[in-house]
Amino acid sequence: MSTTARTTANAPPSTERYVGRFAPSPTGPLHIGSLIAAVASYLDARANKGHWLLRLEDVDETRCQPAFAHDIVSTLGAFGLHWDGDIVTQSRQKSHYESALATLNEAGHLYGCECSRREVADSGQIGIDGPVYPGTCRRKRLPLDGMAVRFKLGDGKTHFTDRRQGTQSQDLSRAVGDFVIRRRDQLFSYQLAVVVDDYLSNVTDIVRGADLLDSTARQIALQRALGYPTPRYLHFPVAANSDGDKLSKQTLAAPVATGDRLGVLRGVLHFLRQPEVHRAADCQRLLAAAAANWRPEAIPQIRSLVFSGGA
Repeated sequence: MSTTARTTANAPPSTERYVGRFAPSPTGPLHIGSLIAAVASYLDARANKGHWLLRLEDVDETRCQPAFAHDIVSTLGAFGLHWDGDIVTQSRQKSHYESALATLNEAGHLYGCECSRREVADSGQIGIDGPVYPGTCRRKRLPLDGMAVRFKLGDGKTHFTDRRQGTQSQDLSRAVGDFVIRRRDQLFSYQLAVVVDDYLSNVTDIVRGADLLDSTARQIALQRALGYPTPRYLHFPVAANSDGDKLSKQTLAAPVATGDRLGVLRGVLHFLRQPEVHRAADCQRLLAAAAANWRPEAIPQIRSLVFSGGA
């Protein structure tokens, strides 16, 4: 059965209060790729007179550090990116993830899996994120405790319309297979945590890098299984270096320099192909002017783009 998400390329309707968010993982200092995500999501929220929330995605506590969380928060403040409400941290949300897991299990959407990574890799089929799980444990009726927990997919494609990347369609069974939502070590997956967090925060709009575009169909599948509404999505190109590699902690992207903050923000606006702000005394005034002239339709419809730092 085909699944269609009711997302739209249009601006949020006036009857609905826009709620956006920025959700970095504190596994390192804020780099320019993450700052672009912060600015894009902030401007979209402010242009729509909405709330902009901050969430620290530290669900994988083995990789996250409090020092990096502090760095992210202070860097955002230095650039005039002020969020609404309290900061949400995923490490304090575990009871909500457990509740969602129980709901999915009661509805028959889950099963325990004892397969090793090697066994999955030996299955032979490669999808968008590596080996596609062939469903080896789907009918074994293994307990969830002490096992990896997988989400049982239905047949057909998942469709949604991204506000910038256009119509998307993905056959999850062929692209990823039944995916893990809680690991064997009891850590919850990003896919489940982000869906639950967005729902609890009443997020209506998600603006993020195109490296997460392929995760969207999985999140929509979970939203529908849990009875959650589906937010609108806007995926912008991720920043890449001159070799075409995504700027990330894995590629040793440097922390954002906070010396010439106005210059850095102008570089971000140029990357997003936004109107130039010629006169601004500080970051907050520059961001206010950029929000007033925000044009999401000008963002390039590609997956990655070299960040040059300016015009």
